[in-house]
Amino acid sequence: METLHPPPGVPIPQRVTARVGRKELAVFLIGFRINKLWKVHKWLPVARAMGRMLKELETAKESGLRHVEAWPGRTSILVQYWDSYEAIQDYAVDKSKEHIPAWNDFNKAVGSNGDVGIWHETYRVHAGDFECVYNNMPPFGLAAAYDMIPAEGLYARAESRMDKSKEDAPTIAAH
Repeated sequence: METLHPPPGVPIPQRVTARVGRKELAVFLIGFRINKLWKVHKWLPVARAMGRMLKELETAKESGLRHVEAWPGRTSILVQYWDSYEAIQDYAVDKSKEHIPAWNDFNKAVGSNGDVGIWHETYRVHAGDFECVYNNMPPFGLAAAYDMIPAEGLYARAESRMDKSKEDAPTIAAH
């Protein structure tokens, strides 16, 4: 199959799905909520710390972070795709990385005073226990984090995309 290399943000005019392979992955949802808009001095440092952590992770390919989708706003959400749950934990506890200082700063400046809320959810996803499809979309989500294949044949329906017994299909490189 022909390899696609669309320019960033350009929709791929066909149905595609992600090929992750036969390995576990982790999905990490994280964000913050600005509870008191006027307290810029409390929430702006949180947003900046998130930016520093993402920059650090994106430049360290060995971190295990594969891709991030972000929706900023009063309640922000970042969906992160990682190679494993362990990779997330390794980053979270590494004292030489941005996370520990950011967490300490948050607790000193905000703690539980209600000015800014922070949250995260972590999902360990076993090989073959997910499915996805994208149509007329630029590389997005799992298809941006891993490889894309046409959503046709054995991959045309959600039920068959969840089937762990199927053969791997040719890859359409998204990046």
